[in-house]
Amino acid sequence: MLDVRGIDTYYGETQALFGVSLSVAEGEVLALLGANGAGKTTLLRSVLGLTRPRRGEIRFRDRSITAWDTHDIARAGVGWVPDDRRLCPTLTVAKNLSLGIKATGFRSWSVDEVTDIFTALKYLMAREAETLSGGEMQMVAIGRVLLGSPGLVLFDEPSQGLAPKIVDDVVNVIRRLRSEGVASIIVEQNADVALSVADRAIVLSRGQIVWQGAAGELSGDPALRHSLLGGLQ
Repeated sequence: MLDVRGIDTYYGETQALFGVSLSVAEGEVLALLGANGAGKTTLLRSVLGLTRPRRGEIRFRDRSITAWDTHDIARAGVGWVPDDRRLCPTLTVAKNLSLGIKATGFRSWSVDEVTDIFTALKYLMAREAETLSGGEMQMVAIGRVLLGSPGLVLFDEPSQGLAPKIVDDVVNVIRRLRSEGVASIIVEQNADVALSVADRAIVLSRGQIVWQGAAGELSGDPALRHSLLGGLQ
């Protein structure tokens, strides 16, 4: 589904990623872990075309998207749930959801399916986004991505600031996406959440991959986990 080949990404003259390579298969869930500043969000931004790599290549469904504009990458089937949700605050929930609707060639989702997953949204459709709680905003952000018919979803800190019940709902959505053949990359500070649903994990440090392997291996080895992630839970 996604193939990242040796990318170097910069902010101005400051290099943030150093020769990063990874792949994600159809329906696979990849956890991307590491401390703040490790390069996790930069990697997502590189895939999305928001911060283009200076060297290397990014391929989606065996097509090079390295030089594509972000809106073309989205239309190809790459969805994004940003850490700040990026809702239009004065628009209603219904309107925010409708902004995400597009056809990509991947499986289409309906508003009814989204509200079956997040039942609270059924009663919030007429509310303006700025009046919602953080958990409700996250439901809208994920629902909007589903309505965009993604083949790959990039989750940036999906559990951040959420109540445990909403975190469980988010994890269940990722599991359902996997069952539908939709791939996911999860950037998380909460390693427990990410590893509970991921198939594989990659640990970044200072813009480089320092470990990659089965999520269960990292989750089940406290010494390895502490050496790689320190105090991250």
